[in-house]
Amino acid sequence: MGKSYLLDTSVLLDDVQNIIYLYQNGQNQLFLSDTIIDELDKKKDLLNEMGYFVREFFRNVHTESHREYNIDYTEPLENDFISNVFFEKEGLSVPITLIYRADYKVQQQEKNHNDSKIIEIAKDYNLILLTNDISLRIRALAQDIKSQSLFRDRVENPEKITFWEHFELHKDDSPNSLEKLEKFQALSDWGLLEIDEINNTDNAVYRTGKKFFGFKVEGKCELCEIDFLIEEHKPYIPPINLEQKMLYALLLHPKNFLTIATGATGSGKTLIALQAGISLFKSGVVDGIIYLRNTVSASDREAELGFRKGDENQKLYYFMYPLFSAINFTIDRLQQSSLAKRIEYRGEAKSIEKMEATEYFLQKHKIEIIDIAHARGITLSNKFIIFDEVQNASNATIKLIGTRVGQGSRIVFLGDYTQIDHPYLSKFRNGALSLLKKAVNNNHIAGIKLQQTIRSDVAKWFGENFE
Repeated sequence: MGKSYLLDTSVLLDDVQNIIYLYQNGQNQLFLSDTIIDELDKKKDLLNEMGYFVREFFRNVHTESHREYNIDYTEPLENDFISNVFFEKEGLSVPITLIYRADYKVQQQEKNHNDSKIIEIAKDYNLILLTNDISLRIRALAQDIKSQSLFRDRVENPEKITFWEHFELHKDDSPNSLEKLEKFQALSDWGLLEIDEINNTDNAVYRTGKKFFGFKVEGKCELCEIDFLIEEHKPYIPPINLEQKMLYALLLHPKNFLTIATGATGSGKTLIALQAGISLFKSGVVDGIIYLRNTVSASDREAELGFRKGDENQKLYYFMYPLFSAINFTIDRLQQSSLAKRIEYRGEAKSIEKMEATEYFLQKHKIEIIDIAHARGITLSNKFIIFDEVQNASNATIKLIGTRVGQGSRIVFLGDYTQIDHPYLSKFRNGALSLLKKAVNNNHIAGIKLQQTIRSDVAKWFGENFE
């Protein structure tokens, strides 16, 4: 027995592909009300992923279908008007029943007027209200109306995801001998290896105190001379702990083109990614660095580019402060290192504002900032791409950016899956977690979690005690 869903605006704004997923090849019937259409219409001009999904929805809705359907007829109540449209995409066609009501019982001045109208339709037509808006769902449940959230791509217990595996290796054995172990074979490529050297006497086995680190690459054990790598490339800001060093080594590996790195605020994700990108640029591996970040910082309208002052670049720069923070920290260090650097990076380095030193740094290292909304239709070739704050991106946005990666480019996604600003995502369901989950079992993507915070003890305390 199929289900009849009334789709809330939040379900479509999360990912327009949810329509195809929920249809389940004709098992379920999907409904939209006039209120939801009105809400979508108000968001069609937004320059973020929500606006894109709305435009994608309207572009693919048709009044007729090239296929024939036996659609269950829904009897209109009172003075309601009912019609059918078809959402067609990638060769698939999904019928959607539209319900239009001219006169609602709910009073116009009532708070949360639109939510009340949506609930009224769900109740009168005995539909399951499907919404990712928690407050709307609770209001519906309080009125004994069936309501569900869409838990697609939810990841349980994300804190248990790890990419590290520990091994012991006798000093007389080759690292390749680890490849025969079942534990090693169970790892996907880019698993992080921590190896303790052991020795033995006639009576005991003991650790020598030597440690080795490496990766599983194409099924093989590959040790990494991390300190030699850092000395060779001499990043402006060298990694200061093991996690940062492993991230830096991962990003520079010639066979790694796709990485997800998560960590709390202050773990150094953006800073180390920037240093890796600069190292690759200076080595001639890439032609430049691209920085992307979702322009979502809150669920209010001030989070949108259009509500900021200034031209497009000035608006965009408001949302790029993680990059500018990393750049200006780097500039401060360079200015302190020598008189020559103080002369080269003259001017005061300030985040957000395009001051002289910051702008010079961007130009020297060919660092470009791109709004995600403008990434459609372009191909990013021979670039090192940093996608920051990926926890605020949906899977559809990740796919959008991933399909823009051209020949010779490599991309790193950065984020903290516990800090969600996107109104329809959660700490169990977001872009960072989706990538982490795939990295555990997929040979094409490297993953690492940064646990150490390098800011202050106060910042670390707040991160641990206010989850």
